[in-house]
Parts: sequence; structure tokens; C-alpha cells
Amino acid sequence: MLTDSQIDSIVKQLFDSLEFKDEPRGLYDPLRYMIQIGGKRVRPRLCLSCYSFFSDTMDESILSPAAALEVFHSFTLMHDDIMDRSPLRRGVPTVWKKWNEDTAILSGDVMLIDAYQLIAKAPHKVLGRVMKLFSDTSAQVCEGQQLDMDFESERRVSMEDYETMIGLKTAVLIACAAKMGALIGGAGAEQCEAIYRYGYNVGMAFQVADDYLDAFGDEKVFGKPIGGDILNRKKSWLTIRSLQKTSDPEGFMDEFEKDPENEEERKGKIEHFKSIYTALGVDKDAKSEIEKYNTLALNALKGAGLKDENVACLQRFAEKLTGRAK
Repeated sequence: MLTDSQIDSIVKQLFDSLEFKDEPRGLYDPLRYMIQIGGKRVRPRLCLSCYSFFSDTMDESILSPAAALEVFHSFTLMHDDIMDRSPLRRGVPTVWKKWNEDTAILSGDVMLIDAYQLIAKAPHKVLGRVMKLFSDTSAQVCEGQQLDMDFESERRVSMEDYETMIGLKTAVLIACAAKMGALIGGAGAEQCEAIYRYGYNVGMAFQVADDYLDAFGDEKVFGKPIGGDILNRKKSWLTIRSLQKTSDPEGFMDEFEKDPENEEERKGKIEHFKSIYTALGVDKDAKSEIEKYNTLALNALKGAGLKDENVACLQRFAEKLTGRAK
């Protein structure tokens, strides 16, 4: 098994050396931009870690599929930012803001194609299973994004429906990354499924943490403006939990759906709803929910025949992923 620092080094080298075509620059420069602005590389890190539990050989047959996960994720972000009208991603202008919407759509499309080209370099022995896992997951992520957009026009969304949405939009790709690494590494079916369930629950914890940080995080650390979900009237975990706890859900939604007219009103709306979340204890509830999912993630590994050091590695990964929300 590789150490955390070894995985970090491999991931850095992998994305430092990742190349795209030069021309036409208007198509490929946004791809380079998305990769260069980085991020935590959560999915390739998890993929390579799970692979290293079962194999010591680190070559293109695992490095390319690991890179594909990040390329695919970047494609979804490029398109999501258009749909969400997000001006910033990781503290810098989003592709549609830096170039334009048409460029972001087309560059995102070619990024998806590049992801499939990288996935196709998985070992022939497991290529069919890897391709099915990736294709199924890709479709699920799109389904989750559609549900997220559908929720924008619905006045009330149940927690059950919200959990279905984030399971598709966020959790399945993290689960896919974990299982893909194990699958390419040679793990058995039972171990692959246990690792998938781990990844799914970690992904759920990650999304709840992301919703929490959108309201209570540090913009410099979070990488995008605080309060975006409030201003965009998104049904985040905090919003839905507030509707469960407030004595006046209709009044809550009346206020939530108002559009502020200037910067002062935007700041006021963010602070107002943060104070509501705090008064209702929703901020604390979110932290408890994150812990719940992380516990489910680790419980999924019991009886899977993993070494103690493997489980410890996955526990560290889960804690790092959601640690900013503590």
C-alpha cells in the first residue's frame, strides 16, 4: 500500500504532465485552465489509494483511468457553472465568465470525450466492467444535476428527494472512483462493493459539508463566494432542514424566494438566513449528519477483508474530505 504522501506525489505528477491538444486554442485552452486551477483531486486520490491496497504496479493502466475521473468531474463543473451562473470556481473566474457560454459548453463536451479516451486505457481484463461502471456513473451524475435544476422551480423539496439528488450528483462519482481503483487493482467482487458503499457515504458527507460551507465557510478556503446557495435560492441541506424545523415554513420560503436588488440587500439576505440556520440549530445538525455518513462509510468496510492499514487510510481520507466543516 502506498502512503498518503506517495499518493500526493503521484497525483501531482499525473496532472502536471496531463496534456491536451494545442489547436484550436479556443477549444483546448479552457481544458488546460480547468486542470491548472486544480482542486483537491479527491477522486483520483481515492482511486489510486484503493488500487494500491491490491496492487503495487503503478502504470498507465491505472493512472489514465484515475486522471479520467478528474477530467470528467471538471467537465461537469464547467457545465454546472453555466447552469448555476457561478462567477467563481476555486477562487478564479469560471470558464463561461473568462471566455463565454458557448466556449464552456463546447470545451466541456470535448473534456468528456477525453475522459472516455483515458478510461479506455484500463487493463483489457477489466475494461468492460470499468467502462460500464464509468458510463453508468456518468449518466447518474447527469440525472442528479437534472433533479437539482428541477428543485429550483419547486417550492418545497423533501429531505428524501434531496438525498436522492446528492446521491446521484455527488456521491456516485466518489463511489465510482473508489470501486474503480479496487477493480483495476484486482479486488474481489465483495471488496469492490464494500469500497463502493464506503465511497458513496463519504460522498454524501462531502456534499452536506459543501452545503454547510457555502453558508459558514471561509471564502478564501472554500474557493467561491459565501452564500451562493442562499442568493440562488437553492434547496441545500440547510434550507431543507430549516423547513423541517421552522414553525412557519411558508413564511420562510416567502423570504427565501425574494431577490435582493443590490449588494447591500444581498449581504443582508445571506446574514439573515445564516442567523435563521443558527437559531434553528441547523448548522449543528449538518455537522451531525456529516458524522453520520462518515460512520456509515467506515461501517461499510467491516467484514470486507481489508487490512487495518487500508481501513485507516480510508478513515483519514474521509476526515480530510469533510474536516473543513468541523
